Amino acid sequence: MTAAAGVILLLIALTAFFVAAEYGAVGVRRSRLRRMCEDGHVTAARLLPVVENPQRLNRYIASSQVGITLSGMVLGAYAEAMITPRVAPLLQRWMEADTAESIAATSILLALTMLSVAFGEIVPKMFALRYPTETALATTRLMLWSGRVFSWFIVIVDGSAALLRSLAGLPTATHRHIHSPDEIALLIAESRDGGLLEPQEQVRLHRALRLGLRNARQLMVPRARLAAIEISTPQADVFRVAATSPYSRLPVYRQTMDDIVGILHTKDVVMHFVQRGRTGTLAALVRPILRVPDVMAADRLLEFLRERRSHQALVVDNAGSVVGLITLEDVLGELLGSVPDEFKAPRLLPLRLNDGRVRLPADLPLERARVWVEGAWPVDNLSVGDFVIREVGRVPEPGERFDVWELPVEVESVEERKLASIIVAPPRFDEDEEGRQE
Repeated sequence: MTAAAGVILLLIALTAFFVAAEYGAVGVRRSRLRRMCEDGHVTAARLLPVVENPQRLNRYIASSQVGITLSGMVLGAYAEAMITPRVAPLLQRWMEADTAESIAATSILLALTMLSVAFGEIVPKMFALRYPTETALATTRLMLWSGRVFSWFIVIVDGSAALLRSLAGLPTATHRHIHSPDEIALLIAESRDGGLLEPQEQVRLHRALRLGLRNARQLMVPRARLAAIEISTPQADVFRVAATSPYSRLPVYRQTMDDIVGILHTKDVVMHFVQRGRTGTLAALVRPILRVPDVMAADRLLEFLRERRSHQALVVDNAGSVVGLITLEDVLGELLGSVPDEFKAPRLLPLRLNDGRVRLPADLPLERARVWVEGAWPVDNLSVGDFVIREVGRVPEPGERFDVWELPVEVESVEERKLASIIVAPPRFDEDEEGRQE
């Protein structure tokens, strides 16, 4: 009886081996096998050609399926021949011989089926799915040998299957490592539940899978929220904008935002000032900017910007009208979460008006505002709006006028009980006007 139990356990172990080999070969990553081959791993070098070739992988899987079938058949036949004759006489004390033999055979078959399913299929399958590379490498040598042993049988079975497929008009199926996005998402979720992925990694992978479902219009900065500069802005004010703006790149438009002519890099303004001083015009510093359709998929857009070595592009609709601006940060933000983007700031830029006064956004740091008021205001860690409210002692009303440190100030707009923008007459107003006229 002990010998029979040993044979049964051996046959169950053989079934478990073939099941693990099958799931290991299907689940192993080819990229990891390539790295192991580069590191000189001998077994990986033998397995890699198998998983990279669909036909060879088919035969490899067929070998494991033949092994599973044969070990199961031998297990059933062995139990029928060796165990049933020993158990049936024990039952004959309470029933007839034929009935006892039938009950004994059925009971042994059920018991062996449960053992085979639990320890010969479920356990090795779970192990192989959890450790596919290790399992595939551990079973490679014996599986290659089994493939040679079963080759004649596999040829007959494959030939019969091919004949049936052709008669039924079915396409040829191969064991390739191909999964739909939904299946990959399920695998990612299972990997996270199994502790192989951190929650943040799972989120990033899901975003990468869905990147192609988002387009430029969904990710762009709308035109109404762009911080831009008009192309006819005097050169002196261009230098002021470059010195005080928190942005490194600014769209440049002609008269209205419907006509964006290019992009201004503030570093170009600095280099121009160092080399040529205040001469020239803004148009000479403007760089061309790409245009993309608003329906372009985000993954294609990422490749488009990379190929052209650009960080941003205008988004246009079917009529060719500019509807927004898209940057690399917008696309990367879809993958990595919120990424600070200088084009997304809703605030205004400092701007010199036609009458010589200066419009200052309320959230502009006071240190940067001092450039526009010729240093007349103090150095303080405040915004323009907070500084004005502190000096006035309250939130002023739109259109209200008063002096702040001897400079005339007009409140241009107030939003939600907060100062939004003011207009200031800087000192040496007449001298600036005369200089511009000259």
